[in-house]
Formats: sequence, structure tokens, C-alpha cells
Amino acid sequence: MSTLSKKITYYIDLILVLTAKEIKVKYKSSFLGYLWSLLHPLSMAVVFYFAFKFVMKIPVENFTLFLISGLFPWQWFSNSVASSASSLLANSSLIKKVNFPRYFIPLSLVLNDAFHFVVSLPVIIGFVFFYQIPITPSWIYGVPLLMINQFLITYGLSLMVSSINLFFRDMERLIMIGLNILFYLTPIIYDVSLVPEQFRNYFLFNPLFGVIEGWHNLFLKGFIDWKLYYISLIQSLAIFFVGFLVFKTLSWRFAEVL
Repeated sequence: MSTLSKKITYYIDLILVLTAKEIKVKYKSSFLGYLWSLLHPLSMAVVFYFAFKFVMKIPVENFTLFLISGLFPWQWFSNSVASSASSLLANSSLIKKVNFPRYFIPLSLVLNDAFHFVVSLPVIIGFVFFYQIPITPSWIYGVPLLMINQFLITYGLSLMVSSINLFFRDMERLIMIGLNILFYLTPIIYDVSLVPEQFRNYFLFNPLFGVIEGWHNLFLKGFIDWKLYYISLIQSLAIFFVGFLVFKTLSWRFAEVL
């Protein structure tokens, strides 16, 4: 085996170990284990269903499926970005003692939440069957393509947040505020068609809009809006490269700050 192959194998093993560690730590001494990752968005879906369907009577078809097909991907995104803020601080001893690519730490968090998103897909599929919505061939390529977009956005922001928070500790609190604002500026609990037409184009400036709308289109309508997907892909790549650049620029001072 060549030196390059050994290095790649070592890095893959390291990423798997770090990701497995995050999963074990998250559910240590937990009776329900990963089911908690399902119960949180499902409980939110129940609350929003009551508030928007019964109280405000929002005219969205198959509203339960609409909610969970937005809340599950949102949970992946928000959990990863929020937890990444303190990820380098939480692994300070590892960073000081072991020489490895530091960007593996936020990567393990993103992969951890991606794993929980994948195991939540059977719940979404269950509601798809409940509402008698056909599963189209678009699912075969649509799910991995949308996951790639979401991974790039989530990982890019996680890299940025984790590195900046070492030098500006208020970032952790600002992120929580920002995520709360972004949640309501993204059509997760309401359909974008309900937004006045003169404001809809502004949603394209929200990098998460294309991802969430992509999941809604795939799970409820069985297709991919390619124009929206490519816009989202460009935004995802831009966020990833900016996040990676910020992380790389600041990484040489990590050990010093920690």
C-alpha cells in the first residue's frame, strides 16, 4: 500500500472514530438513544400543526409531511452549526496533544447530524405512504444531491463558526439568535406560495431556502427544481469555500488561543 493510500485510510478511520465518539457522547446514559433526534422535530411538528392548521388554518396540503420534510433537514443544519461553535474548545486537549487536520472536528459533528437525518428518512417515507404520495425515480438521485448541498452549507458555516468562536466567544450566542431568525425566514413551517409575490425573490438570498424547498419538492411532489438546485449549489460551494478559507487562515493560532 502506498504512503498516500495509508494516509487516506488513516484519515477515514480518524473521521469515523471522531464521528462515533460524537454519537456515543450525545446518547451516553440515554434510555431512548437516537430516538430523541426524532422526537424533537416530531414534537415541534405537532405544535406547529396545531397552531397553523387548526388555529390559523393555513391552506397547505399534506401539512404534516410538509412540516417534517422541512424540520428534519433543519435539525441537521441547526444542530451542527450550533454545536460547532464550542467544538474546538471541547476538544482542546485533543488539539494540543495530537497532530491531525483540525477541520475533522467540525466535520465529525456535521456527519453525526447527517447520520441522524438519514435514520429519520423512514419516518418521512412513512408519511409519504400515509398521504399516498408516489415515490418517483427522482428520489434515487434527488436525496443524495440535496444531501450534498446541505452538507456543503452546513460544513462551511460550521468551519467558520468554530474557528471564529475561539477568538470571539460571543459568536456562540450570536449563532443561536441567528438560527432563530433564519428558521422563520426559511419556508419550513409555511409554504413560500403564501408569501406576497413581491417578496418571494428575496428568499433566493437565503442559502437554506433552496435546500429546504428542494426537500419539500422531492418529498411532496416527487421532482427536483433544477434551476433552484443549481442556484443552491453555487451558494453551497461559495459558503463552503469561504468557511474553509476562514478556518485555514485562523487555524495556525488555535493551539495558542486554547
